[in-house]
This record gives sequence, C-alpha cells and structure tokens, in this order.
Amino acid sequence: MEGINLGKYNIFNKDIESIKINQSKLIINTINAHSYIVAKEDLAFKKALEESDVLLPDGEGIVLMTKVLTGKKIKKIAGADIHLKLLDQANKENLNCFYLGSSKETLDLIRTNLSKKYPNIQFGFFSPPFKKVFSKTDSQNMIHKINDFETDILFVGLTAPKQEKWVSENKNFINAKVICSIGAVFDFIAETKKRAPKWIIDRRFEWLYRSFTEWRLTKRYLYSTPLFLIEVYKLKYFKKNKR
Repeated sequence: MEGINLGKYNIFNKDIESIKINQSKLIINTINAHSYIVAKEDLAFKKALEESDVLLPDGEGIVLMTKVLTGKKIKKIAGADIHLKLLDQANKENLNCFYLGSSKETLDLIRTNLSKKYPNIQFGFFSPPFKKVFSKTDSQNMIHKINDFETDILFVGLTAPKQEKWVSENKNFINAKVICSIGAVFDFIAETKKRAPKWIIDRRFEWLYRSFTEWRLTKRYLYSTPLFLIEVYKLKYFKKNKR
C-alpha cells in the first residue's frame, strides 16, 4: 500500500478506514522509535518491517521523523486502533478472527470480553510455548491451528521483534486474509493492562503514560529515545548537505 518513504520503510499515511480486507493477503505491522532503533541491529526484524504491506506509525517519534525529513504530517495509529477497525469490519462481514500468542488465561479473558461485543465473529485462540525461538515443529503446529480454523484475520501477540520475524518467515504458509502483529494489545483486550485514557492519547502523551505504568517501557524509552533523536538529526543533517 502506497505511503511515505522513510529510507526503505513505507509508512502508512492515509485514513485507517482505507485499509480493506480482500482476497489478497495483507501483512500489517507497526513501527515506533524503539523498533526503528532495534531494527538497525536486527536485520531480520528490519526486513520484516520493510516487507509490510501496511506499516503503521505507532509512535510520536515516527510522526516527528516524518515531519522533519519529509515535511509531511501524518497521524499516529496504534496497534489498538487497527485492532478495533478490523474487528468492526469482521463483525459486519461475519469473519473468523484468530489470536496467536500470550497465555491461556489471557486468551480466555479476551474470548469473554470480545464475544459479548462482537457476536457475529467466530473467535479462535492458541497459546504457543513460551520460547525465545520456535522450533520447526512449533511453527507447523501454530500454522495448522490457524489454517484449520479457516482464519480470515490473524492477530499475532508474541511481542516484538519475535512476532514480526515469525510472520515474515511463515506468511506464505498461512491462509489468512490479514495478518496483524499487535503485541501488547492482547493485554489491553484482556484488561490485564490499561491503555492510556483518550484525553492523554489525544494530547500525544500515551508514551509518557505507558512509561509511568510499566518500568520495562521506561527503561526502553531511556535507551532508544536519545538514539532515535540522534538518528533523526543525522538524517536531516545529511539530507541538507546533499543539496
């Protein structure tokens, strides 16, 4: 899907409603300042992001980078936003949605919460083994579960960058129309973690809210944010000097 080019990343810059489910397979990923920095060292992760059909700007850092480097304004679209958009469409069209990842307890909570809100969707779930790297047998079993359910939309919550790399390696064997990696959104759906209130999101401070509520993310922001800002400056400086 056409977007704004940031190096080899094709950043989605349209209204989220323009994303449609059709017969061709659609790979949807998200990118933020932290994943941008991680992908500089993890080439398999970088490849997975570059090959996305839709790469959503899930962070104010990417919004800033786009503005600084291209002069164009784009809107942040979080994994939670695309999840709700796809569920609305699935409910209208009586589609099958499959959730891959997280614990069985979390998936049971997701089933309870979503079944009430989306009565026209058939939901499938599978909690894969908690491993840093899946074996070939693990992946084959996961793919079998997905395809056997006749999945239309696959939501993957294996945490980044593992989820994006797994999808990149196995997408050709998965029959779903949409494959969407949404990571932490699984916890938001299960309500084991709270997303920031809408007024905070509207004021572009969701990252600050999450850094106060999750120490893991605080450490991540402290590491990646300075590196990302340096990257933006370097790219802007070199671009200016190439003129």
